[in-house]
Amino acid sequence: MTTTIAQSTTTYELAGQAGAPLIVVLGGISATRHATAWWSDIVGDAKPIDTTRYRVLGVDFIDGGRRADGQPRRVVTTHDQADAIAAVLDEIGVARVHAFVGASYGGMVGLAFAERYQERIERLVAISAPHEPHPMSTALRALQRRIVKLGLETGRTRSALAIARGVAMTTYRSREEFGERFDPRPDSLYDNDATFPVESYLAHHGEQFADRWSAERFLALSLSGDLHRVDPARITTPTVIVAAEGDAIVPGAQLEALAATIAAPTRLIHLASTCGHDAFLTEPDALGTILEIAIATTIIQ
Repeated sequence: MTTTIAQSTTTYELAGQAGAPLIVVLGGISATRHATAWWSDIVGDAKPIDTTRYRVLGVDFIDGGRRADGQPRRVVTTHDQADAIAAVLDEIGVARVHAFVGASYGGMVGLAFAERYQERIERLVAISAPHEPHPMSTALRALQRRIVKLGLETGRTRSALAIARGVAMTTYRSREEFGERFDPRPDSLYDNDATFPVESYLAHHGEQFADRWSAERFLALSLSGDLHRVDPARITTPTVIVAAEGDAIVPGAQLEALAATIAAPTRLIHLASTCGHDAFLTEPDALGTILEIAIATTIIQ
């Protein structure tokens, strides 16, 4: 059973049987409330997050609205997202969730939720999600936002969104994967220019993103990731931290520091992958095994 409901603050979807233990499932900034769609290898009937055993809540992240100039109307934080999810839980009558599973930005929201609503969460799984952004990641996202703002100023917003997303794709995947996947030689030569195989990949993902995203939503959620801060010492929820090998956005050392300072039983798991930050999308078998154990275990050891 799947139900989609629009609220004044957010839109959410419930999948699975009413009355079953509830799991909140969130992904990166481009993920939607349709968890069984964007994470189809992980969420669904007889999948690692099994909708025949659990009820799954997915949400569309709130953003900052839109000003007349195309900029966000207000700042949105990961704690704002946590508050919106708490409001949804109130509406559907759930006092305490069985588990909160978040990847990338969704993992940051999970950490914020665990910090602010300790009494409403039994266990947390945060995948490739830090307690605060790494300065290099902020540097890269800040440049992406500058590209989009330049597009707004020059009337080329769609092209700017596509380029910004292309830049982001270079951080979502690893240097190792790009080296294995793309020929470094140009596929076209011109009098004064050339194109390379990796360019078509970046352009494809950039165009797809620009087709369905607005500048104000991108700017708000990108900035939200860079404003993210939680105090691990205030998280008292049993937690599993998953660190993806070769993650250029959230280095493993940063997650090791997070796991060491959470004030609850915490387990750090290194996820082997050549895909870097996007390993939560590309390694369903290994990650599925981790999740099956994490969401079924009462005390994480």
